[in-house]
Amino acid sequence: MAAGGGQAVSFLTNVARAAVGLGVSASVLSASLYTVDGGERAVLFDRFRGVLDETIGEGTHFLIPWLQKPYIFDIRTRPHTFTSNSGTKDLQMVNLTLRLLSRPDVPMLPTIFKSLGTEYDEKVLPSIGNEVLKAVVAQFNADQLLTERPHVSALVRDALIRRARDFHIVLDDVAITHLSYGTEFSIAVEKKQVAQQEAERSKFLVARAEQERRAAVIRAEGESEAAKLISEATASAGTGLLELRRIEAAREIAATLAKSPNVAYLPGGNNMLFGLNPTSMGQGR
Repeated sequence: MAAGGGQAVSFLTNVARAAVGLGVSASVLSASLYTVDGGERAVLFDRFRGVLDETIGEGTHFLIPWLQKPYIFDIRTRPHTFTSNSGTKDLQMVNLTLRLLSRPDVPMLPTIFKSLGTEYDEKVLPSIGNEVLKAVVAQFNADQLLTERPHVSALVRDALIRRARDFHIVLDDVAITHLSYGTEFSIAVEKKQVAQQEAERSKFLVARAEQERRAAVIRAEGESEAAKLISEATASAGTGLLELRRIEAAREIAATLAKSPNVAYLPGGNNMLFGLNPTSMGQGR
């Protein structure tokens, strides 16, 4: 019985030792492996040799535990948006929003890691974006940023691509998504529009006054011509025309008074037009 108990203890001890060995081996194996997922690349840091020059691709790879450490980079295109307050050539302040699509230059990842670290894009893109925007916007007046927007965007894109290349960053797209002017410029534009409207209104008033003047001249010429014709007709045909005018005026006055509900008092004597004495008018001639 004692011999059987000793064999059981020895067996259990061997099993425990094997389990510990397997656990240690699994831990060492797990620490010796790392995985690079799709759309990622790795840079390996060695405690003796520093950052290795090789960029490690997708898959599972071995490393020496404690001695080596992997740093994973996302190489997929990522969007970045930032704003800039820039001054134009005519000293107006403009707010611009820029959108970038960037990715790292994969063969240069070790260099990027040495100089900038894993957050390379957050360190570089906002600074060079503001620098380029201020330099380009300063070449144009405020109104030209709207009328020549494609040209401005092309200049910004070309300049940013060149600057980003110095840091081994590839820009797939650069676009100005928003443009707004400062309060002072908006007020100045509004005042200009009001002034233009006032100028157009003044032009209209001048044109209307000119038309009224011409109409008055034409009307005066017509009345003068009519008076001349009446005078000539009276001289040649006597007072018959005046008698006709008197009758027409009397009919109009009578029709007007007949339609009026009020009581009308007419002066006596020959002071009314329909009381004119044609004979006396003829003698006055």
